[in-house]
Amino acid sequence: MTTIKIREIGNSLGVVLPKELIARLRVSKGDQLFVQETADGIRLTAYDPEFQKQMEIAERVMREDRDALRALSK
Repeated sequence: MTTIKIREIGNSLGVVLPKELIARLRVSKGDQLFVQETADGIRLTAYDPEFQKQMEIAERVMREDRDALRALSK
């Protein structure tokens, strides 16, 4: 487990993520992180869970309407 200290950054509060955590998240300067509130606490992730839901719906539609989409692509 990693501990992170809350610091004052200008007029706001923030945290600095250690290099090891940045590497595990596979992010770099300018990337976005997404924060979710869960039953166990807070989850910090590098992917957008809403986008994931949309992709699952799109994949289901593509599977179900494969023939129609193939005809439209011609």
